[in-house]
Amino acid sequence: MANQDLIEALRDADAVRFGEFELSHGGTSDYYVDKYLFETDPRCLRLIADAFAERVGDAKLAGVALGGVPLVAVTSVETDSPYVIARKKAKEYGTAKRVEGRLDEGEEVVVLEDIATTGRSALDAVEALREAGAEVNRALVVVDREEGARALLGEHGVELEALLTASDLLADA
Repeated sequence: MANQDLIEALRDADAVRFGEFELSHGGTSDYYVDKYLFETDPRCLRLIADAFAERVGDAKLAGVALGGVPLVAVTSVETDSPYVIARKKAKEYGTAKRVEGRLDEGEEVVVLEDIATTGRSALDAVEALREAGAEVNRALVVVDREEGARALLGEHGVELEALLTASDLLADA
């Protein structure tokens, strides 16, 4: 069952737009979910943090840079759990890490992400975390666009759980 309050909050924040849009993976879509509009809206963040907090359990949290960082930060505050940030690639200066923050070998981690389309971004984070020694079996996203992310992550032993699907978000829009 979709969270109607979250759907309304995303719509009220104008985070759901219609038209022709190019997506990060190169495809096009007749709608766009603007993560920056919902990730900078306090009402949306509060609802997302509450929903994620109900689902993360005792696992350490990991946010996918850049979009997952506000989400993991508010969820960390809500759950009083520490978090790490997973980068797509190591930065070329400083510590040159792909995973920022404290992470212990064998620690169970759940990945938090904004929007899943193909699942590639979440999978990159999972791979970085696993390379750093984490056990990662779940990814939580705000919106699953239902365009292959669940299948891709599943092939790599990661269960995708979405607060909303594109079908939920676009129904009656």
